[in-house]
Amino acid sequence: MDKQPVILFINSHEPDYLQDICYSGLAETLGSERIIDLPWNPHFHVKARLYPRNLGLYSGSTISSIKQRFKKSQYDAVIVGSAKPLCLEAYFKIVKKIPAPIPVIFIDGGDWPEIGGDLKRLKAWDLYQEVIKTRPFDIIFKREYLETVEYPGNVYPLPFGFNYHRLPVNISEAPLKYQVSFWAVESNPLRTKALDILQNKFDCRENGTVRKQVFSKYHRKGKKYLEELAACRIVINMPGVGWDTLRYWEVPAVGRLLISPRPKIVIPDNFIDRQEIVFCRDDLSDLLDLCSYYLEHESEREIIAKAGAVKARLKHSNISRARQIIDIIGKTIK
Repeated sequence: MDKQPVILFINSHEPDYLQDICYSGLAETLGSERIIDLPWNPHFHVKARLYPRNLGLYSGSTISSIKQRFKKSQYDAVIVGSAKPLCLEAYFKIVKKIPAPIPVIFIDGGDWPEIGGDLKRLKAWDLYQEVIKTRPFDIIFKREYLETVEYPGNVYPLPFGFNYHRLPVNISEAPLKYQVSFWAVESNPLRTKALDILQNKFDCRENGTVRKQVFSKYHRKGKKYLEELAACRIVINMPGVGWDTLRYWEVPAVGRLLISPRPKIVIPDNFIDRQEIVFCRDDLSDLLDLCSYYLEHESEREIIAKAGAVKARLKHSNISRARQIIDIIGKTIK
């Protein structure tokens, strides 16, 4: 491919973390004038939502995005941005009008390991089957790309990442207020087990690392949530409905030490254990010992955290995710 592609980016207005991370990364990498969002998504262009629902925001793109709507039939590739019914419905309306040589790419950021599997949960599996029957996707990017599953050759792993434009200014200067935190709803039995282990240890109960947390009652939201993460010496991560979580990327991004079970999905350029992150055992039998050790060994903790921050910015930003997509599209476009 001799030039950067123009991309028709079909999307859902509902927040979808991987869709949004990819859009903002593509807009910044290619220029918003090379991305046509269909339908036009105000949340990509106008500041209205708090973090993390604003991961797709690319400031200053409103005028160029509106101009691009007049060129919506001129594109080099089509991206179907999420495994959401509204997104698939928008794609299905135009699928027969897409010229055969134009590659169509599906970004499946859902929790289910099966390709398009979230559409079963969302009662839209028939729609997905009709879509792929009409025209199979040329390239698929899969968030929950399990290590134990052999996916077709046109499927590539693409986990979440971090949009550094959402990082509060001077976050690295945040004073350390907490020892160990795990602020999470119990969407996975492993989360419940971790909270049972932690809630009466260190300063966990005082900082809100307890059972029965409810997202709607969180007082740490938006930018404040990231500032509070940066105030922790150690942050715990556990899988939710899927292995991949935003917290896995947020904590290195704010420069703190993350302790987590090793995700059982394929993550290109993943963090290295004891160098950029700390992996605990799958049964959490060493979780308390690891927390105690790294609270006690401050210098070692901070060296690992800083290395993780460097790796996250270099390999796991929204820009990094966009470049992965562009590189693979470039091999497809003739």
